[in-house]
Amino acid sequence: MAETKHTIVALVEDKPGVLNRMASLFRRRGFNIESIAVGRSEIPHLSRMTIVVDGATTMVEQVRKQLDKIIDVIKVSDISGDEIIARELALIKVKATSSTRSEIMQIVDIFRANIVDVASDSVTVEVTGDEEKVNSLLGLLRGFGIKEIVRTGRIAMVRGGSGPLPVEERLSDTRNKRPKTA
Repeated sequence: MAETKHTIVALVEDKPGVLNRMASLFRRRGFNIESIAVGRSEIPHLSRMTIVVDGATTMVEQVRKQLDKIIDVIKVSDISGDEIIARELALIKVKATSSTRSEIMQIVDIFRANIVDVASDSVTVEVTGDEEKVNSLLGLLRGFGIKEIVRTGRIAMVRGGSGPLPVEERLSDTRNKRPKTA
């Protein structure tokens, strides 16, 4: 069974402990989470998670089904096979001297990145793009000396009109999954 990189998106309730329960499920199954990004969604009180893992498709599908059973999880989809838009943000602090600063600025400009901070011995670069773009820029800047790197990991959504579920269906799923009160 060939292992491939999977991008899983989940719509979850914005509550303490949800991230821990989801990460624990991956841990118990022996998956290493390559990246995880969480933020508010377009629906109040719900967050969207993007999780990237390496694994066999059948094993990832089993985990996806188990994630879907967690009470605070509204919907989980593996969008790896879909046409997606994926981005990553990185901040890169690079060693810089007065003689190397202009060369660093030219490289940053070619990648349509931005210099967000300048110090006497370094510059901090902000780059947004797919993983390959971020890695390519990192490769070129390594020659100057990297002092520090911070990366968000992948965020992704399906291209086109709607994502894995229309908003109305997601809201109806939320109502159906919550325990009924008398």
